[in-house]
Amino acid sequence: MPYISLNPATSTTLKTYPSWDSHRLAEALQDASRAQHEWSRMAFGARVERMNRAAVLFHERVDEYARLMALEMGKSLREGRAEVEKCALACDFYAVHAEHFIQTEMVQTDAGRSYVLYDPLGVVLGVMPWNFPFFQVIRFAAPALMAGNACVLKHASNVPQCALALEQLFRDAGFPEHVFTTLMIEAADVAGAIASRHVHAVTLTGSENAGREVASHAGQHLKKCVLELGGSDAFIVLKDADLEQAASFAVRSRFQNCGQSCIAAKRIIPVAEIADEFLSLFSRKAAELKVGDPASEATQMGPMARLDLREYLHRQVTDSIEQGAEVVLGCEPVSGEGAFYPPSILDRVTAKTRAYHEELFGPVAAVIRAADEEEAIRIANDTRFGLGSSIWSRDSMHAEKIAREIEAGCTFINGMVRSDPRLPFGGTKASGFGRELSYHGIREFSNIKTMWIR
Repeated sequence: MPYISLNPATSTTLKTYPSWDSHRLAEALQDASRAQHEWSRMAFGARVERMNRAAVLFHERVDEYARLMALEMGKSLREGRAEVEKCALACDFYAVHAEHFIQTEMVQTDAGRSYVLYDPLGVVLGVMPWNFPFFQVIRFAAPALMAGNACVLKHASNVPQCALALEQLFRDAGFPEHVFTTLMIEAADVAGAIASRHVHAVTLTGSENAGREVASHAGQHLKKCVLELGGSDAFIVLKDADLEQAASFAVRSRFQNCGQSCIAAKRIIPVAEIADEFLSLFSRKAAELKVGDPASEATQMGPMARLDLREYLHRQVTDSIEQGAEVVLGCEPVSGEGAFYPPSILDRVTAKTRAYHEELFGPVAAVIRAADEEEAIRIANDTRFGLGSSIWSRDSMHAEKIAREIEAGCTFINGMVRSDPRLPFGGTKASGFGRELSYHGIREFSNIKTMWIR
């Protein structure tokens, strides 16, 4: 089947690309392996020079790439520009810090000399999603490349232009040919790529089901893997919170990227004393969002990425309403062309509803009222997910104590959950394992090698 680049705002086809056959895939993986051997032997300063150039190109092409994301997956221009600038930030970060992160570590033992090396693993396969089509790739590729690995990318089938643009960017930045390659293959071909002797590790950002599949194949072939899967982040609002601030950030965190983010605030958990006041502020601010053509500068929220995703989200919403949830805002697809769904809020969500248990990957907030902060903690942890979380309170020291009880890869206090190259990123439970970013991310795809010499 061909790759189809479709505009979700108009449902019109932009471009189509033929999928590769098994022969072309095998050839590309072999080329990547050969290129990696040369790349790993290149002086570190030469790697730095190329990664710095990649950052410069992201800055120079910010409008071009933002418009491409608007056309291909519906991201608003302002959000697209922010994503591209974040790619530049990550490239700059690893250009500056990578050598320090993987420098030789001397260790005092009974040997004459002993130390730890961080050697590259080889070729890293990245299986990436469409929701952040540039940054999700850079998040694994920048550290992996600086560690001396080669990267091959299996991107989501609905963002082929973004995938090819990334390959071209690395080529234009002076990276050797085949050190970063976009694989135009079907999802069914990923297992074969993992099995290849030329692939040494795999990282996936995507759904639980995709994570299970990739982890299963990686385990079968004894390949290292890192998984960043779904999330249903808790957004806990305590009675002493600055409600105006909390409501503003709840809107940003829930409806950014049309709600299509693993670390969006999907479960809003206000304590009873302030729940009505908070919900009034939250719903008013959400209703003010400007929804429309993602290629318009005025638009704050574009369409969902695909019609089938909108249909699935709406089934989750209607089932939840039938199960007792109450509509506060939206909750009906926008009529007309495109995959538009308005900012929506469900209140009185309980454990009897789908919205309580499932990830709502779109612009729908589930409000789950808690009697007190103890129940808020219980609700926050009453999920199979464990990616991000946030707590809102004027007493940050008290909130910090609560944060230690939350089962998640990160907790932000009085701030919106987001990834940052300086901090490790990843989850627990069904949200995956392993870490990206920081020094943890570059070491995930390194052979941590002990040297002992007498």
